[in-house]
Amino acid sequence: MQPAAVPTERNTDLASSVVATMRQLGVLGLPRNYEIFYEALSGSNHELSLAVVSLSNRPTQEDLDRIGRTFFPQHHGPAIVEHAREVVAKELEDVAALLRSERTHVEKYGRILDETSSGLSNRSLLSQELLHKIAGAMSAATSSTLDHNRQIASTLSEKTAELESVKTKLEEYKRLADTDPLTQIRNRRAFDKEITRIYNSNRGILFNALILADIDRFKDINDRFGHPVGDRIIQIVAEIFQSSVRGDMFVARTGGEEFALQRRGASEDTTFEIAERIRVLIEQTPFTSSQTGMNYGTVTVSMGVCMASEADSPEDLYTKADRALYRSKVSGRNRVTRHSSMAGRNGKGWQLYKKD
Repeated sequence: MQPAAVPTERNTDLASSVVATMRQLGVLGLPRNYEIFYEALSGSNHELSLAVVSLSNRPTQEDLDRIGRTFFPQHHGPAIVEHAREVVAKELEDVAALLRSERTHVEKYGRILDETSSGLSNRSLLSQELLHKIAGAMSAATSSTLDHNRQIASTLSEKTAELESVKTKLEEYKRLADTDPLTQIRNRRAFDKEITRIYNSNRGILFNALILADIDRFKDINDRFGHPVGDRIIQIVAEIFQSSVRGDMFVARTGGEEFALQRRGASEDTTFEIAERIRVLIEQTPFTSSQTGMNYGTVTVSMGVCMASEADSPEDLYTKADRALYRSKVSGRNRVTRHSSMAGRNGKGWQLYKKD
């Protein structure tokens, strides 16, 4: 299947192309289907685009949902978990049946041992023929028991492998559910949980800082060059954030063009220097099309910094960092502002993730 070609003009209406392609292929206009074709036609996810191209000319909803579960698991979580529950339940039932079978076989073997033991204890009835029969019965029973045990061990090994596969899939789902599909860094769900953990201990409060960042004039970028270009710029900015910090630092995309960085074990001065270094890197990065060579101009970000010790709660920390970010915006953009001299708070429902 070949999706409808996406026009290359600067002011391409990607949404219209998505709707036209879905109509051409007879795809239902469901939000989850729209998301698949939007990402595929924008070209921001090459593997997803290949998966869509490999579909038949009349893809079924089952085919589309399979792609959705692979690339957008955060929207298919209940189905994935329910499938895993069914698999685990079935495997446990099979294991229980195996154990019942093993118990029956062992009990049968035990009865044979009792009978042969009784026969051997009655010396007056022993004869060479009887000994041969007893030895033969013991040999057959032992051989049968060993074969049965080997079969049980083999089947249990298969069941263990199947359960390990389910465990791996659930772990992968958990990872993907916390990953932003466009940038492959952590998403808002993961950020909400991470910022809540800061206030679970006094150490977390003393040794954590939050940096919020927002791409300047991003709406203008989308309006001038189209959403595919905007998505690519978001990806590049995310790559700069991720590659500019240590591996143990938490980086997330928290909104359309918004990012968050959580820094542990650093002073406010050090945190400010990190934010400033990232700001300069983004400002100095050339944003050009690898296909056409078109230069999209300088891209900048505004940032706000707040130490966890300056706030009373996760929502207070986010609000204060956001206020510092807003100060950077109204002061001319492309700068980093500390919250140190600012005040005020707002509330958000972070406690939803408190015990996650």
